[in-house]
Amino acid sequence: MEAGGELRVLGLEGIPEVTENHDLAALIAAAAPDGGFHDGDVVVVAHKAISKAEGRLVEGAERSATIEAESARILRRSGGLVISETRHGFVCANAGVDASNVAPGWVCLLPLDPDLSARRLKARLRHLTGADVAVVISDTFGRTWRQGQTNVAIGVAGIDPFLDYRGQRDSFGNELSATIICVADELAGAAELVMGKSTGRAAALIRGAGVSRGPGSAAGIVRPPEEDLFR
Repeated sequence: MEAGGELRVLGLEGIPEVTENHDLAALIAAAAPDGGFHDGDVVVVAHKAISKAEGRLVEGAERSATIEAESARILRRSGGLVISETRHGFVCANAGVDASNVAPGWVCLLPLDPDLSARRLKARLRHLTGADVAVVISDTFGRTWRQGQTNVAIGVAGIDPFLDYRGQRDSFGNELSATIICVADELAGAAELVMGKSTGRAAALIRGAGVSRGPGSAAGIVRPPEEDLFR
């Protein structure tokens, strides 16, 4: 990936409310801008669209029990807030169980395997459009020691999620030894600016990112426990 140039981030309009067994790729393809998708584009999709298409909705269940069931490990509790580790290895609030943008009385769960979901969506979009796009599935996470939330990548297909500067020289000639940028998270955050939380836009197109192509996965973004100084 090369820095500089122009980056375009477009919210995809017209994607309807997604329900179980919807062909989500077909809905996204139909929302493509004039000229369609191009090779190298990145399509960022809100996880709720994926989860709804995959039937990851629960009606009428006690939310606390659902959070426990979706957690591999509970790390902290504070009032009604639970910080837990999911089966995917994500450390997040309430195991990703969310009651926003779903009908009253329902909650939405994270996809069972977001990377697999991303790969399937990428393949289906290639079949429908002929374009070799990358796919990032995003969700909103809080951040340790910082107020506010941002979108991050929980599923990735078709790109290397990292930009590794180690071994390169900065503008003063110093060798970089630790800088690895998680471009997948940056793409997810950029897409949120046009998707929003209440606009109904379930996906965005990013063009010109210049990310490195590759198999990639969001599972590789999760910090291994042996490198985690705070758990």
